[in-house]
Amino acid sequence: MRIAVLLPCFNEAAAVAAVVADFSKALPGATIYVYDNNSTDRTAELARAAGAEVRSERRQGKGHVVRRMFADIDADIYVLADGDATYDATSAPRLIARLVEDHLDMVVGLRVDQAEAAYRKGHRTGNWMLTQFLSSVFGQAFKDILSGYRVFSRRFVKSFPVLSDGFEIETELTVHALELALPVAEIETPYYARPEGSFSKLNTWRDGFRIFGTILKLYRSEKPLRFFTAIGAFLALVAIGLAIPIFITYLEQGIVPRLPTAVLSTGLMIVAMLSISSGLVLDTVTRGRREMKLLAYLSQPPPKSD
Repeated sequence: MRIAVLLPCFNEAAAVAAVVADFSKALPGATIYVYDNNSTDRTAELARAAGAEVRSERRQGKGHVVRRMFADIDADIYVLADGDATYDATSAPRLIARLVEDHLDMVVGLRVDQAEAAYRKGHRTGNWMLTQFLSSVFGQAFKDILSGYRVFSRRFVKSFPVLSDGFEIETELTVHALELALPVAEIETPYYARPEGSFSKLNTWRDGFRIFGTILKLYRSEKPLRFFTAIGAFLALVAIGLAIPIFITYLEQGIVPRLPTAVLSTGLMIVAMLSISSGLVLDTVTRGRREMKLLAYLSQPPPKSD
């Protein structure tokens, strides 16, 4: 099998050479690809010297890099990790073996921190909250939706339309698997602190809000009937609440003294009905999009153990 190790990198000169060496040792037959995302240090030079095939992506953001990787690279098995030495390269053969033996399409490395500095409390709490929210919306399947250590089949990669441009990419990968009901698994892997001289590009609050926004957008696009029906139901309840006193006054006195409120109630009810109707139409469109992605998935051969 052709195995490709994908390492998106931005200013990872302190760790990238060691990461390339570790994956080369763990997966001797694999091709290591480092995609440099506008680094201002020696990331590309050091990765090339360590034996990686170095390419570049000028649009800033991990989502842009992953989109380019998935489009450019042809392989049977894809290993996605980071170039910061936080993920355990020696776990890669286990992840691949599980993918192939169980005929899966994605195996996620469930992070088990090996040092207090490896997984900050803010990130841990945010990950838990987002995981719970995603589970309530799309179904429970993962404990760590933000892990960047994943192994994919060719079927998964070539049917996945990358839409995000930043660190929301992990959320999008998870939702793609859940929406198509693809066979997936999680395996515990060690998670290490960054080496000295390497700095995280994550911002707990900024990226947390971006990921939360991504989940809402995906909920709107993948489950439009639920999304717009909820909005319509809320507006309808407000409209009914405003209309009840008006109806009572009309029945008792035969007049409508608060005409603006009556107009507002009528308008809210019309908007509520339009929202529900939009959900019905978009649900049909979403079903067609899902069928297209499933056909793209089925057009690729599954990974074979031989």
